[in-house]
Amino acid sequence: MKNKAEQLWQQIIEKGESVEENFKESLNLQQGATDKDFELVESTLGVRLPEEMKSLYRIHNGQVWNTGGNAFVRNLILSPTFEIIENWRFLQEEFDPDDELELENEDEVKPLLWNSKWIPIAENGAGDYVCIDTDPAESGTAGQILYFWHDWGDRSVEAKSLFEFIELCLNEED
Repeated sequence: MKNKAEQLWQQIIEKGESVEENFKESLNLQQGATDKDFELVESTLGVRLPEEMKSLYRIHNGQVWNTGGNAFVRNLILSPTFEIIENWRFLQEEFDPDDELELENEDEVKPLLWNSKWIPIAENGAGDYVCIDTDPAESGTAGQILYFWHDWGDRSVEAKSLFEFIELCLNEED
C-alpha cells in the first residue's frame, strides 16, 4: 500500500502527463533525500523538519531546474535540500527588515516580514518562495504553508500542511 507522499507524487505525475507526454522526465526529479540531508537542513536552519516534508523528500529530493522543465505544482519548482539551505541563507543575508514593505500577515503568522524558522521549499524563479512555517503565531499551526513574496508584505497561510497544500494545487484548474 502506498503512503500519502507516494500517492501525491503519483497524482502530480498523472495530472501532468494528462497534458504533456514526457511530463515526468521534464520535472527533473532527484533521487530521494537521506537522513543525512535532513540533518544538514535541520542543523543549518535550526528547525525540526515536519514529517510530511521528509516523507515527500524521501521519494524525490526536489527538482533541478532546466529550461523547458515543468513545475511540480502551480509555477513552483521544488527545491532540493541543498538549495533549501542556499535559499534560506540568501534570505537571511539579503532580506532587509527595514524594507518599506507593509506587513499584511494573517493572525496565524507571526508579525514578521521574514522569519528564520521558515523553510523555503519551493520557488517560482522570480524571488518568491513557498515556505513551511515552523514558528507560527499562537493561532497558527506548526507546518503551515505560506508564500514569501519578495515585493509584497502579505504572508498569508495557504494550507495547514504540505500535503494539504499539494492537494489544493492538484485540485486547481490549469
